[in-house]
Amino acid sequence: MNWYEEVMKRKDDLLLDLTNLLKIESTKDPETFSPEEPMGKNVAKALDYMLHLSSQQGMVTKNHQGFYGYGELKGTTNDEHIAVLCHIDVVPATGEWTSPPFEPTIREGKLYARGAIDDKGPTMAAFYAVKLINELQLPLKRNVRVIFGTDEESGMSCLKTYREIEQPPVAGFAPDATFPIINAEKGQIHVKCGMTNVSASDERSQSPFTLRSFTSGTRANMVPETATAIVHGDVSTMSVKFTSFLESNDLQGESAINGEEITLNLKGLSAHSMEPFKGKNAAVHLAHFLNTLSLDASGKEYLSFIDTTFYEDHYGKNLGIHHSDEITGPLTVNPAIFQYEGTEGFVQLNIRYPVTAQFETIESTIQRALKATSFKVDEFRNKNPHHVDKDTPMIRSLQLAYQEETGNEPTLLSSGGNTYASLLPNCVAYGAVFPGKEMTAHQKDEYIEVDDLLKATAIYARAIYNLANMEG
Repeated sequence: MNWYEEVMKRKDDLLLDLTNLLKIESTKDPETFSPEEPMGKNVAKALDYMLHLSSQQGMVTKNHQGFYGYGELKGTTNDEHIAVLCHIDVVPATGEWTSPPFEPTIREGKLYARGAIDDKGPTMAAFYAVKLINELQLPLKRNVRVIFGTDEESGMSCLKTYREIEQPPVAGFAPDATFPIINAEKGQIHVKCGMTNVSASDERSQSPFTLRSFTSGTRANMVPETATAIVHGDVSTMSVKFTSFLESNDLQGESAINGEEITLNLKGLSAHSMEPFKGKNAAVHLAHFLNTLSLDASGKEYLSFIDTTFYEDHYGKNLGIHHSDEITGPLTVNPAIFQYEGTEGFVQLNIRYPVTAQFETIESTIQRALKATSFKVDEFRNKNPHHVDKDTPMIRSLQLAYQEETGNEPTLLSSGGNTYASLLPNCVAYGAVFPGKEMTAHQKDEYIEVDDLLKATAIYARAIYNLANMEG
């Protein structure tokens, strides 16, 4: 069987179906939430689209209250199945794109659109892999279920609901990371640090500047790209200082004075929370600038905490939680969401920790570190690390498919990202970014290379066939 040749016969249809999916702005939208569409109208539209394509293939489909859906190719009458764990929601398309993010465009062999690599492109590749197997009427010992999640980017409530209701798969993979195979994923902690009241009698309350507000970030899994602060006082010379700061730190921004207030806007660089060192955290840089000013007590406490705890520290050293292992690498910290107004504020952190680290130790260390500040923990949420042993029939089946289609060594990898695979037993992340290629998820001008899309489809077809027919 020449899997790639079969994929090429379906290239035009694959690109057409993917383009139609990419046109749907399927970001989570609270303004259009409803009992039938819990993630909003556009996410529901994307889910309906994939279920429609599945139905056209004669697959058994299910839509569970808008949280998730699936198309299942029946290869047997029993309930055993393998799962492909996809998601059709996307993060907001921030930044200045070369072409509109929801008008898919191919330039120099790359398909640009929000969701092209995360995760609509790989989702369509996996779907077409199953479509190919179905159209060729290949024998399967197990059913194949392609799951379409709707809330991967903001909590994974969809798959958490799925695992409470549905039977777990015999094996499975999420096409939502990198090739060859990620069999270990870091744990993830969300921490909301709220600022306690600061005494107005503090001597700094007499300082010439008052921080009115400070805002940055919308998603815990993204490095915030922009930050805004409003400062009151004698701000006549602050614009010049701010411009000098931006130039010396290779940053962009602008300021506007209105009477005794100045509004400062700083632009950084967005990146995925699992790799905060690849971005420029706009909030942390703006806090670093503002912390040089003589501010009111409350504003100074807020900004000083951000500056001294997170500036030039992506690994939790200042919090005392740094840790690294050979399986998954170092712990990382992304301060992702910031809100301050009047005298109240918070900072929300996204922490990715190695498989050998202990959540309880990290939690207690953070609690101790905050005792020396004006902050306390308002919220702690943990998701444990995930690790699948390398010596399993599933891993060998996936390795064989990758090696036979690419001719390359199927090395096992680890990741700081969290995929659906970490929520179900015996599942791993598997593609679709190839070694040495740029990962553009959550960035402006996100893309997938068309040749890589087709190659991934062939790998997925062979892998799904292997898993559905493996012994054991």
